[in-house]
Amino acid sequence: MQPSKAHSRALYFASGDRIGDNNEVELEKLRTLLNRFLSGLRGFFQTFDEKEKEIKEKNIYTVFSELSHFIHDFRERGLQSGEVSRTNQYLSKIMDAFESLKHIYQYRTPVSLRAYSKIFVVIIPIVYGPYFAKIADNVSIWLGMVMPILFSLVLVSLDNIQDHLENPFDQVGADDVKINAEKFIENLKLNK
Repeated sequence: MQPSKAHSRALYFASGDRIGDNNEVELEKLRTLLNRFLSGLRGFFQTFDEKEKEIKEKNIYTVFSELSHFIHDFRERGLQSGEVSRTNQYLSKIMDAFESLKHIYQYRTPVSLRAYSKIFVVIIPIVYGPYFAKIADNVSIWLGMVMPILFSLVLVSLDNIQDHLENPFDQVGADDVKINAEKFIENLKLNK
């Protein structure tokens, strides 16, 4: 996400700093496009319905197209061709970051591995039950009771971690990727 935000900011600064007219209308148009992109990105990653996801992805590509037209207009506003090329590279890198994030989002743990994990969470305490009973009988009853609890706790914790890591965009958990479009756009306004 960072390259996308960094290049979005660079595109914004190129629009405001490198073009002599410093037109607030054009900057507001760019802020609106960037807001639509980041909001669309957030919506895309929080959608689970496949048809809705396709619609949101098309909307993101529509914003990319509008950004491309916006950059093309730089030449008419007096920006040199080398600078226009550089701003096109910013857009290209934003699109590349989106594609990378999209592939991370679409990757899921193979079903067989998830089933293997779920089976072991249930089976391990049962399979090792006689072993824990023998430990309780021969060594210590407390050790015989603590060991299965620890095994179950560790296995269930690992399974829960796997579930949380499955989708880093679902906004469940403290370590998820959060896209705050509004704050980003507000910070752009402060810089001008």
